[in-house]
Amino acid sequence: MNRIVAFCVLLLAAVSGYLHIDSRPAWAPFSIPQRSIDLAEQEREPELTQVYKSGLTSSRASVKATTPLANLILNWLPDSSAPSVHAASLIALKDGAVRAFWFAGSREGAADVVINTAVYDTQSARWSAPTVVMDRVSAEKGLSRYIAKLGNPLPARMSDGRIQLFVVTVSIGGWAGSSISTVISDDEGLTWSQPARLITSPLINLSTLVKSPPLQFTDGRLGLPAYHEWIGRFGEFLRLDVNRVIDKRRMSSGRGAIQPVVFVDDAQKAIALFRQTRASPQVKQIPVSDTKDAGQSWRVAQDLVIANPNSALASLTLGDGTRLMVLNDVEVGRYRLVMLMSKQGSTEWELIEVLEDDESLANDQRREYSYPYLITADGKDAHLAYTWNRKRIRHIYFPAAWFKQAHDHVKEIK
Repeated sequence: MNRIVAFCVLLLAAVSGYLHIDSRPAWAPFSIPQRSIDLAEQEREPELTQVYKSGLTSSRASVKATTPLANLILNWLPDSSAPSVHAASLIALKDGAVRAFWFAGSREGAADVVINTAVYDTQSARWSAPTVVMDRVSAEKGLSRYIAKLGNPLPARMSDGRIQLFVVTVSIGGWAGSSISTVISDDEGLTWSQPARLITSPLINLSTLVKSPPLQFTDGRLGLPAYHEWIGRFGEFLRLDVNRVIDKRRMSSGRGAIQPVVFVDDAQKAIALFRQTRASPQVKQIPVSDTKDAGQSWRVAQDLVIANPNSALASLTLGDGTRLMVLNDVEVGRYRLVMLMSKQGSTEWELIEVLEDDESLANDQRREYSYPYLITADGKDAHLAYTWNRKRIRHIYFPAAWFKQAHDHVKEIK
């Protein structure tokens, strides 16, 4: 009898959690920055959206590399002496600097893993010494629950100017047993609030992770691309009001698409590209979903015909509408990392830089280059961070002039 009562209570909680959609705030349009594009390009935007739905024509065989890394600023994030580092993310600060976050410890998933942060001074091109934002003990204390491990820090700029940091926290099992916790900073990352846990499910609230940059809505709320790894492997789009999940929508289905990154076309339309996690016989390229109602519903579309080896990709839209991706463009392994560009109004992706490539080495000598993350500080430049063989985090700064040179070079070699 007690079990029946307990089950009914859980069922009632589930129903009450999901049948009050009408009381939730209406979905607002995506907030998109003003772009300097001409009228002809604006008229081509619907066509561009259709091309994304049907897949793009680029493939590794059809793109060519530009000149080697030149006129770029290459750095390493500061060494914290940890044997293993991974999952770096970036955010532009109000004074023009860039703050990075990453996790470091004896290995991924170890109890000694901490979330580190450091600041990049664009004038001196130097990184500050790392400091710890969160460790397992402080997370336990703030959340009042057991925490076994930490991972995937993800920053966002709130509508009121504060920085919100999302962190994957695990209390039981592996990453499939994770949930999302969040802290907020009023001083650009110098100090942080006590952590709070996002409640994404009224039942067990497990197996929700983050990796990719959030989006802004016009009402000031955040749209957070998330994903699951338990039972299914699929993407979800969370609509947040500070540390409260006020709605969520499925972005993909099955077991083949996680870690969504989103390109916004306009106030209502966007496409999501995923890290593929398909079984061996299935095609190893980029799954795609699209939305026409600002993320309220998503439809699975045709793949982007670019190789992907079950590894994360990074995305960025510059101020002029140019789109960038960084990913491993091979079907197996993470030994090659490239940057692709799609110009505003274009229907193709072009390879503009080979960042890392160990293809000529024997398999046991190849290193891992993974988990790229892209931001822009002024809409014209780009900062890239990625894991370098799990030992360091590489940082590359791409000035605005570099993208023009890269685009001109691609036109010349066509």
